[in-house]
Parts: sequence; C-alpha cells; structure tokens
Amino acid sequence: MTIIRLTAADFATHLPALADLLVDAVAGGASVGFLDGFDRAAATAWWRSRAPAVADGSLAVWIAAGPAGVTGTISLAYADKPNARHRAEVIKLAVRRDARGNGLGRRLLAVAEEAAAASGIALLLLDTETASAAERLYESAGWHRYGIVPDYAADPAGALRDCSFFFKKLG
Repeated sequence: MTIIRLTAADFATHLPALADLLVDAVAGGASVGFLDGFDRAAATAWWRSRAPAVADGSLAVWIAAGPAGVTGTISLAYADKPNARHRAEVIKLAVRRDARGNGLGRRLLAVAEEAAAASGIALLLLDTETASAAERLYESAGWHRYGIVPDYAADPAGALRDCSFFFKKLG
C-alpha cells in the first residue's frame, strides 16, 4: 500500500475513486457529514468542489492505493486566518470497509501529522463521533479530547450523535 499526496492533476484523476470511497464510508455508517442515500454523483460533486482548495494548497489530500485501488484517504485543511496559520484541521479520514483493521487509518493519520509538522503546523484539530472506532484511534494515537458536544451531528441514518473534539500539539 502506497500513500501519496495528490497534486491538483492527480486529484482530478482520482475523483471517481475518492467518490467511491466516500460513498462506502457513508454506507458503512461513518459520520462524515452525509446521510443515507448519498450516491456517487453527490460524492463526486462534493470532492470536485474541493479542487480549488487542493490547487491553491489550502487543502492537502492523501490517498492509500494498492492492488485493490484506492482504499483510504485523509485530508488536512490549513487555516486561512493570519492568526491561525500555525494550525490545521484533519478531515475526512476514511478507509474502505474491506480494508479496515489493518492499521491503514493509523498510517494515514501519521502521514498527515508528519506532513503538517514539516510544513510548520504546530497544532492539529479534528472532530469525530463520540464512542466510535475513530475516537478510539485518535485517543490511541496521542490525541487529546477537549470536549464533547451533545447531538452535534446526524449519523447517516439521521440520528443525532454526540461529537468529540480533539487536538494534538506537534513538535
């Protein structure tokens, strides 16, 4: 499995695979911002809307690819405010359901953390559904929960779920 950061051209080429991955995540119950019925066309449109941010460098996107195609992704959204340029947000960490349980999520997270540190980022933030497998991953990777907001976001079925907010200082 190879993890690569996508250039703007690579991003356009991998849109179908990124869309399939996001649809798989939602179908598998991941609370990543979308509801049941989320289809490939909607996922493609969502990813396509991120292309300008990838092109201008305000969004970094990595994929994990191997013989089975694209099986994971993670993104870093860099802050645009002058007083926040030391921080970034981890978004859309997703691993295809048939590739879970082999440490790929942890590898993707480590790649994003290392790239953030190398680019001068000192603080990372993220949020995830409370009591989820993702929350356990972040806790085991040294992230610190700083709060839980009740009923913060709906899961794919539409049920409101609590959300945990995490930070990690780098360097």
